[in-house]
Amino acid sequence: MMHAFRELVIGGVLVAPIVRYVVATLVVIVVLRPALYFIGFSSLFSNPPVAELSLYLVIFGLLTLLL
Repeated sequence: MMHAFRELVIGGVLVAPIVRYVVATLVVIVVLRPALYFIGFSSLFSNPPVAELSLYLVIFGLLTLLL
């Protein structure tokens, strides 16, 4: 199954499709952070930054796969 990636054009400059996925993932993480803080996400792991990075990569992978 192949995706037909369409480049984003901003001011005549072609932007790679991966940039859209990175921005979309950042938006999702920023929206999820208060909920993660509320449920005590950081207290579940011995190294919370690594866990948050892993969550970012999972969301990024899902967005890349689904969009």
